[in-house]
Amino acid sequence: MTADMRGGDRTDQLDRPDRTEQTGLPEDSPSLPPTIEALNVSKWYGDKVAVSDVSFAIRPGVTALLGPNGAGKSTILKLLTGQLAPSRGSVRVLGQPVRHNPALYQVIGLVPEHDSIYPFLTVLEFVKLAADLHRVRRSREVALEALATVDLLDVQHRKLRACSKGMRQRVKVAQSLVNDPQVLFLDEPLAGADPAQRLALMDVFTRLGETGCTVFISSHILNEVERIGSNVIVIVNGKLAAEGDFHAIRALMDDRPIKVSVQCSETRALAARLVQLCGTSAVQIEGDTLLVETKSTLEFHRALPLAAQQAGARLTGIEGLDEDLESVFRYLVE
Repeated sequence: MTADMRGGDRTDQLDRPDRTEQTGLPEDSPSLPPTIEALNVSKWYGDKVAVSDVSFAIRPGVTALLGPNGAGKSTILKLLTGQLAPSRGSVRVLGQPVRHNPALYQVIGLVPEHDSIYPFLTVLEFVKLAADLHRVRRSREVALEALATVDLLDVQHRKLRACSKGMRQRVKVAQSLVNDPQVLFLDEPLAGADPAQRLALMDVFTRLGETGCTVFISSHILNEVERIGSNVIVIVNGKLAAEGDFHAIRALMDDRPIKVSVQCSETRALAARLVQLCGTSAVQIEGDTLLVETKSTLEFHRALPLAAQQAGARLTGIEGLDEDLESVFRYLVE
């Protein structure tokens, strides 16, 4: 979006660094100061420890927070966005404390895991409301541009109650962009999106990172992380298990088979195609779902669309299975 349509000239905002000076630098470049910092952060509820002594620093670009469901990813995002106070330790975003800091919230974007929408509003009305709350000038034009970014202009007048899960996810992404955020937090942003929508959203996140925005994405799906960015933080049981370049970390996992659930039509025809792929060790049919075990996850996801086309099958969903990811993450910790 163009700067004159955003809220960048508001006097209540934090000073914005020139992103053009950051473009092209590696995501972990030491010349860039951290935009997100967690120092010995713990969070507990009574006797339950959700996050235990976690420390990390994140710089501009795309960073993925990876871990199985229940690992503590959502808790970490809530701590970083000021929704929760740490029981111990501290968090800072753009060098400032997060809690009770409205000026900081003006330059942060958030896509929560669960729907936080007004079903009686239209798609455009909801995104425009977000722009109005951020006091963005020409809020309707900004909202339309955000909808164009996530390819929802054709449904801008549809009520949110009539939108699919994937559409609502894209609406949430659109509302997070209206204030031109310096830091964007996304909690499982691809959940419910079909394969084409996932690819389009991943491209949006990648481009934002390339412009100097700090994009912090939580996910439990290895393939998503591999496509979005190279920097990763791995959380297991509320503890930091690994941090750094995804490809180096993934190399530790490559000898572990991964199970993938594929929802589709023409299951038998597609299963016959998938069995022939290099790395596929097993394919099981359960109704309109295929359970595929593969040792070459990236190659599998790259080959799947062509295999579906050749089989005359329509893909409606792809998901890594949590119980299998648990074993992968345990293996990584070991």
